[in-house]
Amino acid sequence: MITSQNAEHPCRGRGRPPLRSDKETLRLIIDAAASMFRDGGYAGTGMSAIAARAGVSTKTLYRLVPTKDKLFQKVISSRIDRFMLAVDAVDEASGDLTGGLERLLTAYGNLSFDPEVISVYRLVVGECVRFPEIGGTFFQTAIKPAGRAIADWLARQTRRGLIELDDPERGAEMLRGMMVFEPQRAALLDQAPPPDAAAIAARARACAMLFLRGCQR
Repeated sequence: MITSQNAEHPCRGRGRPPLRSDKETLRLIIDAAASMFRDGGYAGTGMSAIAARAGVSTKTLYRLVPTKDKLFQKVISSRIDRFMLAVDAVDEASGDLTGGLERLLTAYGNLSFDPEVISVYRLVVGECVRFPEIGGTFFQTAIKPAGRAIADWLARQTRRGLIELDDPERGAEMLRGMMVFEPQRAALLDQAPPPDAAAIAARARACAMLFLRGCQR
């Protein structure tokens, strides 16, 4: 009896290649938008140009992201999400209080001194008078969630009895300023490059030790 080879290995049809998922398409759009916002600013970047850079139709772009403001928000969210994952990892990792705060501040420093974040920060400062919506978007999507994550971490350490802190939100504000304010301002004004990984880690260590001397039980 002769067995057909085609029966064992049926040939695939030549039909259309599988389409990208909306998730994959949205990632292409966000990457294209981030690059174009960085290079051309908010006012100088159009939705049709973003669609062309991403290799999608404008119809697809508007179906997934209806406005430029919403797209700008997604560009910011994509970077903040990485910071939130790092915060979760700090909570899950074992170690002493100082080590945990060092890791938290290092994650915040990596966020604040990321060249892409600095570029977006410059864009917001430069264009938020003409486009107030981008100032609100940046504040609500980036600044507030990052501050809340640090305040929540401090509140958890307070509940555990490891530190004494009456106002975790105020403590988080002080920590954030101590960690990034001066070097970030210098980078924004092109007076110094952003700190590298070693400098960020060293600054996080110094800030953690200084802060905990004031509130550790």
